[in-house]
Amino acid sequence: MVNVYLSGEIHTDWREQIIAACQGLDVSFSAPVTDHGASDDCGVAILGAEPNKFWHDNKGAKVNAIRTRKGITDADVVVVRFGEKYKQWNAAFDAGYAAALGKSLIILHQDEHQHALKEVDAAALAVCKEPQQVAEILRYVMTGTLPA
Repeated sequence: MVNVYLSGEIHTDWREQIIAACQGLDVSFSAPVTDHGASDDCGVAILGAEPNKFWHDNKGAKVNAIRTRKGITDADVVVVRFGEKYKQWNAAFDAGYAAALGKSLIILHQDEHQHALKEVDAAALAVCKEPQQVAEILRYVMTGTLPA
């Protein structure tokens, strides 16, 4: 069993694409909460309202960090996706955290982010453009089989 944590961009179905392409492999996937509203509001929903947006966000970030730290710590492989639309500072943080823990790191982004992510890419064992490439890496790692 290989444990894979799927971190980063939450606005597209890249996670589902990887999971579907890994059918038949002994892989366990985990991820952050991908419901944007729930992720933003979890701290105040559980710990109480905050009139100041800074403290509202701070509570949510800390509650989410419990899940993120656990997922990255338990993972054998961490995949971090940087999307096209938003700047995902949290994804860069997750990549750095995973690298610091010595996790096998796969980065997923398009060419337009290559320069901005050069240090993140340098820490990765693979840099992919498409979710299918991530699935093919996982299949190869687990079975030694190259794509058809």
